[in-house]
Amino acid sequence: MSGPRYILALDQGTTSSRAILFDRSGAPVAAVQREFAQHYPHPGWVEHDPHDIWQSQLAVAHEVLRKAGAQASDIAAIGIANQRETTLLWDRASGEPVGPAIVWQDRRTAAHCERLAAQGAAPLIQSRTGLLIDPYFSGTKLAWLLDSAPGVRTRAERGELAFGTVDGWLVWQLSGGRRHVTDASNASRTSLFNIETLDWDDDLLALFGIPRAVLPEIVPSSGALAHTDASLFGASLPITGIAGDQQAATFGQACVEPGLAKNTYGTGLFLLMNTGAQPVASSHRLVTTVGWQLGAHRTYALEGSVFMGGAIIQWLRDGLGIIESAPEIEALAAQCASSEGVILAPAFAGLGAPYWDPYARGTLLGMTRGTGRAHIARAALDAIALQTVDVLSAMEADAGIAVSELRVDGGASQCDLLLQIQADLLGRPVVRPAVIETTALGAAYLAGLETGFWSGLDEIAQQWRAARRFEPAMSADERGQRIAQWHRAIDRARAWDVPADQPCSAT
Repeated sequence: MSGPRYILALDQGTTSSRAILFDRSGAPVAAVQREFAQHYPHPGWVEHDPHDIWQSQLAVAHEVLRKAGAQASDIAAIGIANQRETTLLWDRASGEPVGPAIVWQDRRTAAHCERLAAQGAAPLIQSRTGLLIDPYFSGTKLAWLLDSAPGVRTRAERGELAFGTVDGWLVWQLSGGRRHVTDASNASRTSLFNIETLDWDDDLLALFGIPRAVLPEIVPSSGALAHTDASLFGASLPITGIAGDQQAATFGQACVEPGLAKNTYGTGLFLLMNTGAQPVASSHRLVTTVGWQLGAHRTYALEGSVFMGGAIIQWLRDGLGIIESAPEIEALAAQCASSEGVILAPAFAGLGAPYWDPYARGTLLGMTRGTGRAHIARAALDAIALQTVDVLSAMEADAGIAVSELRVDGGASQCDLLLQIQADLLGRPVVRPAVIETTALGAAYLAGLETGFWSGLDEIAQQWRAARRFEPAMSADERGQRIAQWHRAIDRARAWDVPADQPCSAT
């Protein structure tokens, strides 16, 4: 077939930026990844330099084209997937950031969230947005940036500043400052967006103190969204797909029918279930989110977000030094058949779903004189799997649907031992797909649908292939005992006292 051969997917993540070229079969042709710096100026604070985000993403885009021997004429379109709630504010005239990017993991606005809860704002926020009150989401982060220095809020009210999540920042840069947009999936993570009307909500803007003048235009996840500045790639390329990374991964896993679910084992853990054309309210402290919007058709999902997934393995490497590289975790953990009662409750950044406790702290319990590195490594893999069990149990209760299998992706899903532990503790199969880069693939699919690179959802579903299934082998009794032990450890982590002088917010 003549014409463009590839879709260029830009996958901007928490710790790295990636670019992947996909062909018409949905197979990755070339991929490039580059890490960038993480900044932790205070306990509980996590920041990125916005320039690092953009420069690393542009660099890998250029490099992947060189790697594949491709040029602009080979690219049918660009799709973007991005770390979601991370919040940026920049000057519309100069494009210069106003302060750092406040990362989704950041907890500095915990006190602001407590004030909102005390005001009785939770029912309004949940009914309009599908979200809970938590520092995780962008609304309080943006409010913090607006109050971070004298004059910032006034400039925002005059329309001089632009807010965006990472997708908006990338589109602004790619388009040479011509387009200030975000898609519905990313907008649904801000606490400012009404998931029924698919628009910014005036009552929520007033509640959070956000001027409408700072907000981006909301666009579908697939459509004629923007064009790149011709100077970047030698020609102007269409940007036709945008989705938050977890929604993109769900789309890339071909979870296009209600009841299909996937879990991404990235820096955090993100379990999403497609719930169809109508939002399903959660009574088990999950969030209801826009999955994607194709034209006028929207798909919703239930989501459970866990802050520490692969980041636990990074902590074993960088914090404890018991492994030198992340892949070593599997061989080390395999040295023992179990953790022998050692339990890690990994609340290093508080707890996400289904607990939403910003003050919980990590605990390591059950150690004896016989405890060694292998037991701690095994407990780390158990912790990843047990957090997933908690989320899926809550999700099934909310949706009234029993998930028959869990599709998985993300870097840690390449660990066979982790996936076997996961299947054992879930009591159902865990399935790893042939194409593991599902976040980038989902962004590519969204972009390719608009350009006709792929014909529709049926073709996308037909391209999905399983690489390996992990079947549960643990008895129900042992599974129940392990989960009960885990919940006792979580109770200990949530009993931690936070020092009164810990910085939480700007006010």
